[in-house]
Amino acid sequence: MVEIAVQDLVRATGAALHVGAAERVCRGCAIDSREVGKDAIFVAFPGERVDGNAFAPKAIEAGAACVVLTVEPSEELLSLAAEHGCAVLTCDDPTEFLLRLAKDYRARLGCTVIGVTGSIGKTTTKDVLSALLAKRYRVHATRGNYNNLIGLPLTILSAPADTQVLVLEMGMDGAGQIERLAACAQPTFAVITKVGTSHIGMLGSRENIACAKAEIISGMASGTADCRPTLVLHGEDDFTPYIIERFAQPANVDVVLAGTSIDDDVYAAHVELDDEGHPSFDITFEDGTTLRTHVAVAGAQSVPNVLFAVAVAHRLGVSCAEIDEALGALELTGRRAQVRRTADGGRVIDDSYNASPESMAAGLDLLASLPCTGARIAVLGEMGEQGDEAARLHALTGAYAAAKKLNLLVCVGGELAQEMAAAARMMGMDEGDVQVVSSCDVLIDRYAKLLREHDLMLVKGSRFVGLDRFVEEVC
Repeated sequence: MVEIAVQDLVRATGAALHVGAAERVCRGCAIDSREVGKDAIFVAFPGERVDGNAFAPKAIEAGAACVVLTVEPSEELLSLAAEHGCAVLTCDDPTEFLLRLAKDYRARLGCTVIGVTGSIGKTTTKDVLSALLAKRYRVHATRGNYNNLIGLPLTILSAPADTQVLVLEMGMDGAGQIERLAACAQPTFAVITKVGTSHIGMLGSRENIACAKAEIISGMASGTADCRPTLVLHGEDDFTPYIIERFAQPANVDVVLAGTSIDDDVYAAHVELDDEGHPSFDITFEDGTTLRTHVAVAGAQSVPNVLFAVAVAHRLGVSCAEIDEALGALELTGRRAQVRRTADGGRVIDDSYNASPESMAAGLDLLASLPCTGARIAVLGEMGEQGDEAARLHALTGAYAAAKKLNLLVCVGGELAQEMAAAARMMGMDEGDVQVVSSCDVLIDRYAKLLREHDLMLVKGSRFVGLDRFVEEVC
């Protein structure tokens, strides 16, 4: 974790020192006073309901070496800090404070940094990368949803001093955010998984989304003669040429294409799914070597994410044997296409973490592709952040679901769930095979005991719908 003297903390961030010894060494960083350990840095974030500045005394008493406020400290707080030997700093923007501090620590780590962004598949790609690179390096990676302007710097600041590779997921909900994250992380390798429709409600078009994702290039490190800055893109994404021509080539960044075409630099062929939906396929690498491998993750939709990861890992010297071993033992962040069994023998594809139109389609593809002698059921929640396109995209999702010949489609939510259901009926599903429920609570009451032996159910929706609670009731 970060270890830094107060005087260097001030230098790196531009914060103002009010009291405390400049030589005092701080170790670790927290934004929750309950997580403050001895010698930690506590950064207070003001909020509408909870003001982190009010918890500075608790952090001091917990042993913090430094507290960083966004308000002028009271004489009482300064006295308490002096009594405990704690430095008190102030800053205008705690987010910027974290980003500057993390950038300083990243530079001192001197490790290889890989940034992963995209509309879908970020977390899976990050997890696969971490598993592959751990075969050869000491890896530190984003955990949970720590992929935003606060979570990413906290991830960097928690990295052990001997970290050799940092794998950082980069999320966003608006233009300019990836640029700030990339400026902090300065990745040598970057992956853009896909330009989809997530956040189209905020950014207005897929072109704007592509531009926002391509901001990762602006912060890429210069690299070395042996390791040039490299961007990995999906060879079959329609915005890949646009990103290359407008952003990658002007920045003199190498581009590696990964996909299913023999024209891609790294490509997959002969994809086959086993009874649990786990894919086996051939990988051909940039140097022409090939590998037949098996991935312990359900769904053909995981193959592109694996390719992005192996493209980077292979460039960093991970052998084919190491790649094959790691892929066969993958464990991904929870609730992403995880096949679970009920007590009655039914199966649930738990993909309840989040949803977009593209990932909904991938989930429905998986539901249709797995062997099943019972009923195929889809429980689909509404999708957030679709803006003016929301009704159309929900209708397209409903129509796509109808094409999968389901025995039952349950749509969860309000007007947008009704849009999904109406489109499914319009595309031929029987009235009684398409149901709408208003909330996860109603869903649990009506359908928690529905699944029987040999049945297969997909559960997917945006996080605000809360379908993870339904999965726990079913399983």
